[in-house]
Order: sequence, then structure tokens, then C-alpha cells
Amino acid sequence: MAWFQGALYVGTSRDLLALLKLFPPAGDPAAMKPWPVSVPDDVEKLDLRAEIYRRPAAHGKWECVYVSPLITGRNQRKVARDIGYRGMTVYQGLSDPAPALYLCGISSVSRGTGARLLRSLDGRNFAAVSAPGLGNPNISTLRALVTFDGYLFVAPTGSGKSWNSSGKAIVLRSQDPVRGQWETTCLPGFGDRLNTGIFEMQVFDNHLYAGTFNNTSGYQVWKTPATGRRPCSWQKVIDRGAYRGNKNEMAMSMCAFNNALYVGGGIQNGGYDRTHRVGPAASELIRIHPDGSWDLVVGEPRRTPQGYKFPVSGFLPGFNNYFNGYFWRMVNHNQWLYLGTFDWSVFLPYATSPKMFDWLKAYIDLAGAWNIAESRGGFELWRTRDGRTWLPETLTGFDSPYNYGARTMVSTPEGLFLGTANPFGPEVAVQTRTGWSYVPNSRGGAEVWHST
Repeated sequence: MAWFQGALYVGTSRDLLALLKLFPPAGDPAAMKPWPVSVPDDVEKLDLRAEIYRRPAAHGKWECVYVSPLITGRNQRKVARDIGYRGMTVYQGLSDPAPALYLCGISSVSRGTGARLLRSLDGRNFAAVSAPGLGNPNISTLRALVTFDGYLFVAPTGSGKSWNSSGKAIVLRSQDPVRGQWETTCLPGFGDRLNTGIFEMQVFDNHLYAGTFNNTSGYQVWKTPATGRRPCSWQKVIDRGAYRGNKNEMAMSMCAFNNALYVGGGIQNGGYDRTHRVGPAASELIRIHPDGSWDLVVGEPRRTPQGYKFPVSGFLPGFNNYFNGYFWRMVNHNQWLYLGTFDWSVFLPYATSPKMFDWLKAYIDLAGAWNIAESRGGFELWRTRDGRTWLPETLTGFDSPYNYGARTMVSTPEGLFLGTANPFGPEVAVQTRTGWSYVPNSRGGAEVWHST
């Protein structure tokens, strides 16, 4: 989601929950029965073409301005080139006549080609301006996209069926993306082979910060000052998942606020990484100061090399909600820090053998999976002015358990916009007296919310 030339832009994905059933991550077989949405036997019956929508100002009408083209895939069938769009930013490269909107793509490399970078000069005409995978055809995901020090920085995040791990985490930069002139700014994994992806980047205190994916020892956070044309000079500022280990598997979100960088953590696949047997666990929030010191804002009290850390907000992981597997997105708007979560409780009715603690299993058995999903399902949105006192905007996905994630937020002259993650459409599985059935779901599909 981005604001460009007086309009809001949103990238969408189609049928990704169905695609996940047909092509689960390696080592992570389907763990739900029935599957929450109906899935055809043949993936060719799914329309996976990603789309870009535009809305001028707050009260304009939505317009679809781009649909991913079809290409001839590896099986010689027509497939969607792009199955989703993630990072967006405005940047003017050496070959750009004016500031342009750049977008990161997601692809299915098992069926098509590597992910691409898209560009638009007018917000209506979009075109791919990079080689597949920025030269590596196995890269399936480009995620973080940031402008800093006169360059456009991007992180190839996923490869193959893994959309969060590229095997060798690197950060690239370019002053001329259209001509494909990219340079590597760091050693693979910043010299640590356990860093297999760069999940998020953010500018703070005249430095570029990058957070890694590390399923063994927990995420790391690195920073580099502005260096001009000289090589970047990366320095580690957070190690071992802020000393929580791999329960802080990835640095998922970052936001500069009140002279600190807030970093939200998480475990991939919604808080339970079955591929690497990490979790389940709820997410944490830390904040990093310019001198490298840091505070635990939301999380588990513990001893660290910087001394004992107690959450300054008083909240345990997930804002005391075990189902908050991600702190997915943050934004600074009107002197408030907003934080949106991913809440996986909507999947409880479908889970076949979820890993959980005895107390949690007892709670679910007593309250009922459906009752939990309907009464407290849906993402949470919190806001704060100081990092200590937090106020809830919604605890139930704006009254829809199917809005399981606050996937993207952007502060604009027209107010704050929030886009939800909601793949439960157009039909969803519900349990009736005669068994499970797929019924139309009026709250299925992504939603965009606006607040002035």
C-alpha cells in the first residue's frame, strides 16, 4: 500500500489460501481439515493473477489499474507471472524522468519465473523493470523496498516454495533500477549462514536498518550509515532474537517513532513454523535507541547482556493474546504509533492437530474452537504515544474473525489507511448439523479501512 500522486495504491493477491493447500511449504503438509476455502483439484482452475487498485483521495472510487499478465510457464501452460505485490515506495532513479512508484512482486518459480520489480510513472501504466529474481530466477519473493542515501534498496526474501527465506540473505541497492544496475551491499547473511532472509528494512537516525529471518537462533538487526557511493558499512545491533531465541524468528515490522526504532517480531506461518519446528509463540515488540541500547516493550521478561528486561508496557507477548503470532505492520500517524497484528484463532475450528500447551488445550476444549474464533478472532490494532500506554482500536478485526491480519498501513494527507489480510472468500467452510459445507461469505476477501 502506498500514496502516490494524490491517490492510494493497493496490491492484491488471489486464492493464496487455496494455493497453499495445493503447494504447501516443504516439510509443512496441510494441517487443516476441512480446508477453510474450497479448492479445485487442478491448480490451473485458479485465477492467480495479482492486481493493483487505485483510489484518488479519500472518497474516490476504486479502479483496477493493473492485472498481472499471463506467461508461458515451465509446464508450457499459461500461468500468472505475478501472484502478489508486497513492498511499495516512491523513488526517482537516474533513468526516471520523475518520481515513480516501484512495487515488489511475488511469483511461483515452480510454475513460472522469478519475482520482478514493477514501476509506474503515472499510476496507471505499470511495467516490469527488472530481470526475474533480479538476476536469480529462483527468487520467488521481493519484500522490503526502501529509499535511502540516494539509492533504492531491496531484499530478495523468498526462494522456491519458501516465501520468507532465500537461503542467503542479501540487501541490494541501485541508483538506476530501470537499467538493472544492482549491487550487493553486504556479505550473504551478514556473514552468518543462519540468516536466510531479510524480512524488513527501515530508515532511522540517518541509518538503514535491516532485520533478518533466522529460525535457529532468532532474528538479527543490522544497520549501515549513509555512505554515498562507497560500500555500505553494516553493524549488528540486535542478536539472537533480542535474546529470546528463535521464538523471535523474524524481524517482521519496523517503524521509526519518537527517536526510537520499534521492531515487531514473529514466527512464520502465523506463529507456528512447522517446517523448522519453531513455536508456537506469540510475538514481541522491542525499541532500539540511536546508541544501540534497546527496551523490551511487549514480551517475556528476561536477562540479557544489557541487563534484565521487563516489558515497559506491562504486556506479555502478543499483548497478552497467545493467538497474536505476528506484529505484522506499524505506522507513525499524527504522532501516534499504530501496530496491527496477525491473529490465528480463526483457524482453530479447522486445525487437525495443533501443537499447544496443556492449559491452552483445556481452554479450547472448555470454550469451544468456534466460540473463540467468533468472539475474539480477527487482528488487533493498538496505538500509543509513548510506547508504554497502549490503547486498542479493535481486538476483533473490525468485527470480522476473517480479517485475521492488519497486513498493511499507510499514513497519508487524507488520513490513515489499513488493508486487511482475509483469504476466506468467496466461500468458507462452516459446520452444520449434517457436517461441513462451503457457504458464501460476505466478509470474505481483503478490506481497506480509513480513519481521518
